[in-house]
Amino acid sequence: MTTLLDKPVHGAAHPDSRTAGAARRARLARMSFYVPAVLYLVIFFGYPVVANLVMSFQDYTVTSFYNGGAPFTGLANYTAIFTDELFSTSLWNTAVFTIASLVLQFAIGLGIALFFRRRFPLSSTLRALLLLPWLLPLLVSGTVFRWLLDQDYGVVNQVLLGLHLINDPVPWLVSPDHAMTAIVIANVWIGIPFNMVILYGGLQSIPPQLYEAASLDGAGAWQKFRHVTWPLLRPTTSVVVMLGLIYTIKAFDVVMVLTQGGPANSTQLLSTWSYALSFTNLQFGQGAAVSNVLIVIAMLFALVYLRAVRAEQSER
Repeated sequence: MTTLLDKPVHGAAHPDSRTAGAARRARLARMSFYVPAVLYLVIFFGYPVVANLVMSFQDYTVTSFYNGGAPFTGLANYTAIFTDELFSTSLWNTAVFTIASLVLQFAIGLGIALFFRRRFPLSSTLRALLLLPWLLPLLVSGTVFRWLLDQDYGVVNQVLLGLHLINDPVPWLVSPDHAMTAIVIANVWIGIPFNMVILYGGLQSIPPQLYEAASLDGAGAWQKFRHVTWPLLRPTTSVVVMLGLIYTIKAFDVVMVLTQGGPANSTQLLSTWSYALSFTNLQFGQGAAVSNVLIVIAMLFALVYLRAVRAEQSER
């Protein structure tokens, strides 16, 4: 016998449908939080990259900004830059600048991080002060070093002359023999805090019991670093080196403030050459092609890094 309680109520939602609807609404709510981030990436990263890629295949000139016409030239821009003498020069300068900066930044940053592992008064204050070069705008840092390295009035030459280490002022910024050293010094000073902070955090994650056990086994300072610190610091080291590589290989601000790629193209990097082609020679297509080459180089190094990290994780 069927009672009224057994009959379905018309218009009432099934419990399963209500649960599915609630889950769907919760999913849509979660997805909505991604929308601003996705829009930001598309507008400020995706569109410029795609526009730059398209421009590298066009004869884009000043008139193209007004009439919108830019004839398609295929690989002509890439052929022009690859056959230009400045390509090999800027590629070599970029490699020298990047390698020298990375080695010095990492070595000095690691040394400072190891020093601050020891507890002493005002250690936290000194660490905070060491962050200033990293926090300053790059244009400000470049301007400061332009003053410090000035041939006639720079502090560096005055100190070296006062210590009788040199007999004549060094033309740091106007000599092809010294300009690369000058921009490396400035870039190293800017990058040391980043290396120090990340490496210091990696050192703090190493259990102190391992050093105590190594001391009981008679290990000295070098043995502790070689067999305890360095192996456990390798994951942090790989992150620091790869991020430093990506940041350094596209360096622009400091070089433009100090030397603008000169003298005699002795500090012309791929980034500064791309700028010169676009905004000095008004060859926007070739400038875009150079910047795309720089992007590809950075992506290759990033892929190598990701593959190395994946291989290391699989070994664990």
